[in-house]
Amino acid sequence: MYYVYLIRSVSSPDKTYIGFSEDLKQRISDHNAGKSVHTSKFVPWELVSYHAFANKRTAQEFEHYLKTGSGQAFAKKRFW
Repeated sequence: MYYVYLIRSVSSPDKTYIGFSEDLKQRISDHNAGKSVHTSKFVPWELVSYHAFANKRTAQEFEHYLKTGSGQAFAKKRFW
């Protein structure tokens, strides 16, 4: 499976991140261990939602969409 996930910083709740992974548990652990340049400043992170896909390309396209302006508005209304 391929996962698109949304996380929120516990220490700075206004900081959010959208990502893609094949191993969701490991990826969240990596974020909380400071192994990601983009999220290391705002640890710890909590998982807000995730979406599983059987097809890698579909998951990557959904992640890309959520990072666009209209995708961010959709995510804010539906997931955050």
